[in-house]
Amino acid sequence: MAALSDNTKGALLMMCSMAAFTFNDTLIKSLGPQVPLFQMLFLRGAMASVLIWLLARRVGRLRWRLARRDWGLIGLRTGAEIGAAYFFITALYHMPIANVTAILQILPLTVTLGGALFFGESVGWRRASAIAAGFCGMLLIVRPGAEGFDHYTVYALIAVGFVTLRDLATRKMSAEVPSMTVTLVASLGVMSFAGVASLGADWVRMELAQWALLAGAAVFILGGYLFSVLVMRVGEVSFVAPFRYSGLLWALLLGFLVFDDWPDPITLLGALIVASAGVFTLVRGRRLSQAKTLRT
Repeated sequence: MAALSDNTKGALLMMCSMAAFTFNDTLIKSLGPQVPLFQMLFLRGAMASVLIWLLARRVGRLRWRLARRDWGLIGLRTGAEIGAAYFFITALYHMPIANVTAILQILPLTVTLGGALFFGESVGWRRASAIAAGFCGMLLIVRPGAEGFDHYTVYALIAVGFVTLRDLATRKMSAEVPSMTVTLVASLGVMSFAGVASLGADWVRMELAQWALLAGAAVFILGGYLFSVLVMRVGEVSFVAPFRYSGLLWALLLGFLVFDDWPDPITLLGALIVASAGVFTLVRGRRLSQAKTLRT
């Protein structure tokens, strides 16, 4: 049997990462009507933090002596992670999983736009056109003023803003910052926030099946993170990155099988436009980066 190429391995790892994150979302949404938000976030955060710490200790990738500037960026990223978790999961509790996932697919476009606005990164007319097309596709998904548009849709859009801030902060960190340290701090931050917020709310007694769902969500979160780290070590980014949109396919499938939800044709069209624009932006950005490297 022929060995898999690095690009094929990278594509498979990317699809595994997206599947793990989407299965986590599915399990969390299943708990939504039964377990209060902050209770769920605290318990999942505690489980995930332990798993991340054990994995980090195993591979020896924890380091705490970092530059003050990096700690500032880690703090900013953790705050963004907290905001993203709150707004995303609140939206997920009340919206079809495919719709929330489709809105999140605009992230490569918002990160590219943010890099241009805040870091002065060059964005040519091709990528600018793709960003504009992607935002038009997002409008087809959310449809302001339509019957399905409510404040939970706004929550999903706010989550996109927080994730964009998180990713931009991550890009400015120095190469000496271990990704495991960043992830563990973020997980502990979300857990701590949820723990404090849950003090004024009543907790519910969880059944064994609910504990199993929560434990499964923590494992999938760890799996999603692990695969996303591995994918950065094999294959060409321009080839591998578009496979992140396989998460939308998983969301469509799981939403239909588990929750009997299926987006209407206009939402699907918007998701297709957003995904196409995102793929173009990712591939174009990578090619420009490679061309710049060759010139220097």
